[in-house]
Amino acid sequence: MLIARRADTRARADFATWKMMAKLNGLSALPADAQGFLDGYKKLLERMSEGEAAEATIAEVYKSYYLEMGGAGNPPDVRTRAAEPVADNVTAFRRPAPKPKKAAMFGSAMFGGTEKRPLPVALIFACLVVVYVSIKFFWR
Repeated sequence: MLIARRADTRARADFATWKMMAKLNGLSALPADAQGFLDGYKKLLERMSEGEAAEATIAEVYKSYYLEMGGAGNPPDVRTRAAEPVADNVTAFRRPAPKPKKAAMFGSAMFGGTEKRPLPVALIFACLVVVYVSIKFFWR
């Protein structure tokens, strides 16, 4: 069953990649087997809907990968045994809401929080002046 799940996952991923490469005019860069599967997909599109043709092509790729990975006999049907939904497991990415910034003035300190009170520039300047004057006074 492990080989079957790996083969199914790889088949679905490769088929999606091949379809995208074909849409971007990169079909010639694909291997010969991939081009063969895509040709079969195009023929199936003429007879059935896109979803059915895609599933049929993925089933063929899955059978090929299952045998290539060492599976014996007919590959088991992995999608019916799995209890997971096929397309309902996708969640849209949403950015978290920005946190509001708290603007605190010097006079309104927040005593309960972890923020430090800002030291005003004028107080720092006054301390520097006092240090400068005291050094000049005591050195004479």
